[in-house]
Amino acid sequence: MTFMQVSQLWKYPVKSMVGSRESSCFLDVLGVSGDRVWAVRDLDNGGIRGAKKFGELMRLEARFVDVHNVQITFPDGRTVRSDDPNVHEFVSSFIGARVRLETLRPASDIEHFRRGRPGSDDIVEELRAVFGREVDEPLPDFAVFPPEVIEFESPPGTYYDCWPLMVMSTSALRSLQRAVPESVIDERRFRPSLVIDTGDAPGHPEFSWKGRRATMGDCEVEFLSPCPRCVMVTRAVSGDIPADRAILRHIVRDLDQNLGVYARVTKPGTVSVGDEMTFVS
Repeated sequence: MTFMQVSQLWKYPVKSMVGSRESSCFLDVLGVSGDRVWAVRDLDNGGIRGAKKFGELMRLEARFVDVHNVQITFPDGRTVRSDDPNVHEFVSSFIGARVRLETLRPASDIEHFRRGRPGSDDIVEELRAVFGREVDEPLPDFAVFPPEVIEFESPPGTYYDCWPLMVMSTSALRSLQRAVPESVIDERRFRPSLVIDTGDAPGHPEFSWKGRRATMGDCEVEFLSPCPRCVMVTRAVSGDIPADRAILRHIVRDLDQNLGVYARVTKPGTVSVGDEMTFVS
């Protein structure tokens, strides 16, 4: 059996912005503590939005500067804090849309999480835009998503798209690079919560983890369905990670539309880089 251990831990303070690699994190039922506790609201069409709608968000970086506030860094090195009254204007100007930075609300604030107006009256056209699908490519199996995301931008009380964690393997990253050698394969493009070192295991071993539970550090997680990928993996992240549609074409054509696997926390606890991952079921 392959020895597996935690290789990377990521925290994304602001939905769709580049986050920070952490040496240790606390995982609870909402995922990584401090993850996606800020997001932007579309002031023209309503709804909490991410890089599916505003791709330029992925070129911004966010880091906590204290318990309550984050600092956003722009590609040119400029920074602005979340408690700066100009933060909304600065982010809006950069992404080319009127938005407001907002903090996470409790699940009871249902209206906060309702979807905004779609970009098209044609639902299939809208879904193809969100998932970055060509006209001859299938849309994902929506049964893998929690039912509440039909009505809400995210499960109420959260700013993640579907499930608290998205887990990838080093094998998957290596396999992607072999499959699309001209593309820049960088984990920042795929936004994993955790990257698991799976040694020399071939392909995408995490696809086989569905339904299993594993411990890492003090935490236990349950692996759910493989993660259907959307237009976000095509977005530019930086000058070194340019826009690239070839990666998504490979994912759709050769990987049944999936990359990585969703997971949820079944036993909260602290996880650190280097912790062994061991299956318990």
